[in-house]
Amino acid sequence: MFEGVTLATDGPWLAGALIVGYLLGSIPFGLLLTRIAGLGDIRDIGSGSIGATNALRTGNRWVAAGTLLGDAGKGIAAVLIMREFGAHPVTMAGLAGIGAFLGHLYPVWLKFKGGKGVAVFIGILLALYWPIGLLFCATWLAVAVLGRYSSLSALVAALLTPLYLAWLDQWQLVALSVPLVVLIYWAHRENISRLLNGTEPKIGAKKKETEAGGSEAGQ
Repeated sequence: MFEGVTLATDGPWLAGALIVGYLLGSIPFGLLLTRIAGLGDIRDIGSGSIGATNALRTGNRWVAAGTLLGDAGKGIAAVLIMREFGAHPVTMAGLAGIGAFLGHLYPVWLKFKGGKGVAVFIGILLALYWPIGLLFCATWLAVAVLGRYSSLSALVAALLTPLYLAWLDQWQLVALSVPLVVLIYWAHRENISRLLNGTEPKIGAKKKETEAGGSEAGQ
């Protein structure tokens, strides 16, 4: 991904891609939409995450859908915008995607406490190489239908993403995806613990059940 890149001439462009991506990624759609809908502060609901799965805990599916689309859109926008600048479009797009992902997980406006990155990851994949984005979504859906766990679906789909990319001979994107997958697993570390001890709520769990388990099962 960094072939032909020199810090002396390309450094400002690369830094700009990261910064623009981060700023786009840090837009807290879940927080904004729940407030606009009069549902309060999403950080006081369920697990406190600003992602789409926790937005669903509000009981408003439109807010959850808007959060999902907004978060995915951040990843798409960062990649598509920044690949139009500089002499290395693939590198610019990749760094912008990384920036958007980090901005969502660690938004400066919210004291670096954001979502879990799944929707943004989907957006990044769709913008960089849409077939892999569709494969991720198909894998997520298949696991969700079988197991009814949003977190497990995200973890399985994320784990398989580098393998799918290798199978499709997209080696530059393999290198990009691996650190993001690691961060997704880190963000889901509490979900993993609950999955192992059998306390992770399934998709569609009632709000009170979710709050009792302190759960956030997805983005």
